[in-house]
Amino acid sequence: MVQLEPVIDLNTFSIVARDGETGALGVAVATARPTVGSLVPWVSPRGAVATQARVNTELGRQGMLLVDQGVPIDVALSALLWKDSERDIRQVHGLDGERTFCHTGVSCVPWCGHEAGEGFTVAGNMLAGPEVIAAMARAFRASRGDGRDLSDRLLLALEAGQAAGGDKRGKQSAALLVASPQPRMFHNLRVDDHADPVAELRRIWEVVAEHTRQIEREYGPAAVRLFGRIKH
Repeated sequence: MVQLEPVIDLNTFSIVARDGETGALGVAVATARPTVGSLVPWVSPRGAVATQARVNTELGRQGMLLVDQGVPIDVALSALLWKDSERDIRQVHGLDGERTFCHTGVSCVPWCGHEAGEGFTVAGNMLAGPEVIAAMARAFRASRGDGRDLSDRLLLALEAGQAAGGDKRGKQSAALLVASPQPRMFHNLRVDDHADPVAELRRIWEVVAEHTRQIEREYGPAAVRLFGRIKH
């Protein structure tokens, strides 16, 4: 069996966000390495984190444990990074129901950076340039209040980042992970190896969203709630 190392380099662009109306929290991410969904996104009903650059999955795992115990996201991630001897090559960002947190280590590969806004954080490293982050933030802000599901809005931001140049090495994998009070099958999707992973992630999202609508038409809302009990 092939086992992924817990710590590897992922030069990546991602968005972490919450829906102020539904309380959903989620992560969308893309990179030029395979299986990004197995490492970067971490979500729970109380918070969401993306850990990238020289990935340390414990920042996601332990961060979520602390947030679920009521520790604010900025306090949780700051404390974990303080104990991390390689924090200068980490990039981690996230949010809970009230606060946001962003860290881009001083030794992350350029272009690297982050931005925090109302209800979201975006970050990336080894990118085509700062326009990737700016485009993602713009796209997410522009989708506010239009009635879209959070997963759809996250994908819009990811698509904007890819259109602006994304990972300057190329494309290989993408992922979407959402924790919602009204979970749906299209809240947990991965593209582990594809020539155009962000576009493929959107295609899969559309297929699963239509499948969800079909289930509701044929079996009613109770069936949608049953099949929406996805893991995150």
